[in-house]
Amino acid sequence: MENTFQKIYAVVKTIPQGYVATYGDIAFAVGNPRLARVVGYALHANPDPATIKCHRVVNRQGRVSDAFVFGGKNRQIALLRAEGVAVSDDGYVDLSRYRWPCLPADK
Repeated sequence: MENTFQKIYAVVKTIPQGYVATYGDIAFAVGNPRLARVVGYALHANPDPATIKCHRVVNRQGRVSDAFVFGGKNRQIALLRAEGVAVSDDGYVDLSRYRWPCLPADK
């Protein structure tokens, strides 16, 4: 599992400021689209949130995590907004506008 987590972290590090990716996008990028939940586990255990910007990962509907481990939902929203990502008051990002196009879309 450690190797899988490292692959996940490597992909998350490539998401630029002002963009988001979904858990499924990350899973697909590491070679197994069925690992979306594992992506969530890896981000929950993120050893270096200053470098591995897990706040840039949202669910397939564009919703931020209610259980964002580094300060909760409001902290994730604040971090995204500080990077120029519009987040609705109920915690949604418009994926058609902010989804990073360099990662394959989840199906």
